[in-house]
Amino acid sequence: MRAIGQDTFGGPEVLRVIEVDKPSPGPAEVLIRVHAAGVNPTDSWHRATGGLLGAIAPLGWDVSGVVEAVGVGVTLFAPGDEVFGMPRQPRAAGAYAEYVTAPARHLARKPSNLTHVEAAALPLVALTAWQALVDTADVRPGHRVLIHAAAGGVGHVAVQIAKARGAYVVATARADNHDFVRDLGADEVIDYTATDFVDAADGIDIVVDTIGGEYGPRSLRTLRPGGIIVSLASPAEAALVEVARPLGLRAGFMIVEADGAGLRALADLVESGALRPHVETVLPLDLVSKAHEISDNQRTRGKIVLTVTQ
Repeated sequence: MRAIGQDTFGGPEVLRVIEVDKPSPGPAEVLIRVHAAGVNPTDSWHRATGGLLGAIAPLGWDVSGVVEAVGVGVTLFAPGDEVFGMPRQPRAAGAYAEYVTAPARHLARKPSNLTHVEAAALPLVALTAWQALVDTADVRPGHRVLIHAAAGGVGHVAVQIAKARGAYVVATARADNHDFVRDLGADEVIDYTATDFVDAADGIDIVVDTIGGEYGPRSLRTLRPGGIIVSLASPAEAALVEVARPLGLRAGFMIVEADGAGLRALADLVESGALRPHVETVLPLDLVSKAHEISDNQRTRGKIVLTVTQ
């Protein structure tokens, strides 16, 4: 089968199409014929440095496709089922390929009102937002939620999830993305290039920080007593815990995890009309280097998706 590989760390140019053996599903796994694979900033991080894995490994986590075969013991799916998910995260999955195996419980049935391209855009960013807002911060109706980079992959989904849970959403975005973010449901949008969000946002219960660096300590100043900031940018943000504690605030760095139950909850939101991924760019698998060039520019609205099988 065709897959994407690399021989060395580096820029998008190190990625190339290779031929590898088609995998077989092990116990409790399914084999997916990949229709589309999402592209995420973490893919670039792993391409360039090895990321959390510390070594060259098959890229890609977001996948949407059709079950081709099931391993022994699988009862959730059968050949022909349309599924989507983020298998094995934070371990390597290898979704940039024509076929990928995945633990059955790392997947969910693809929402019927999404195409494979749309479904492939959803798992990593949506599970990240869900695990940050719902599992970690316990977002409730009436909470004031500040979402940084609200037009980006995680941000544009986090806005919709927070609104679906009854929160009041304050979002940061460039001016040219304000209409887009308001259409997602944001109650207030701050142009971070013209206004200091610290001055514009206060009484915040939950901050979702996808940027890191100075944004973490500065965001603490927007939180009410007992508030929480969930950082998604890098492991270095774990140090924010010690800064927050004396202020009576909570903080932490979160790594998204594979979660079939979370995917099913997200699929319910999609089918109810409360959540929809925005796909900015669609490219064929052969143009994976171009997809990474666009992703590395960090100006993408929503998501980038690779098509694999039509």
